[in-house]
Amino acid sequence: MKKLLLTLLAVLLIIEEWLWDFLSACGHYLALWLRLESVERWLSRTSPPMALLAIAVPIMIVTPINLAALSLLVHGLLLQGILLELFAKLLGTLLVARVFSLTKPQLLTFTPIAFIYHTVSGWLRWAHGKIAETAIYRFAKQLKADVKAKIKAWLA
Repeated sequence: MKKLLLTLLAVLLIIEEWLWDFLSACGHYLALWLRLESVERWLSRTSPPMALLAIAVPIMIVTPINLAALSLLVHGLLLQGILLELFAKLLGTLLVARVFSLTKPQLLTFTPIAFIYHTVSGWLRWAHGKIAETAIYRFAKQLKADVKAKIKAWLA
């Protein structure tokens, strides 16, 4: 049972890592494509209260999409509701990840945010420590490295 739980945890953490890396890269390239370098520079140097406001913007963007997905689910449109919720989660992660990476030092000046961040980071370190030696995790890490190398070679 313990091995099964560690395997499931490994799979979840692998998916989380891959999505976070992919969505962070997408956010970076989207910002370049939209020519938002000056906005990003401003965000990285903004005050803590402004950083808090900036992190609230993606939440305000995604919340109506979540509510629309819930409405679809309530009205029996399961596939549409699930797909819209999946889109909202991916968009929210992309936006929040990008804004958080730019404003992290300012946001961590707020005690509740710092507490949550350090608590969750501690849980993730613990989980990574537990699953790092599992075969599926090692396999996925190698697969990820191979895929990255092939993409780099293809783009070069």
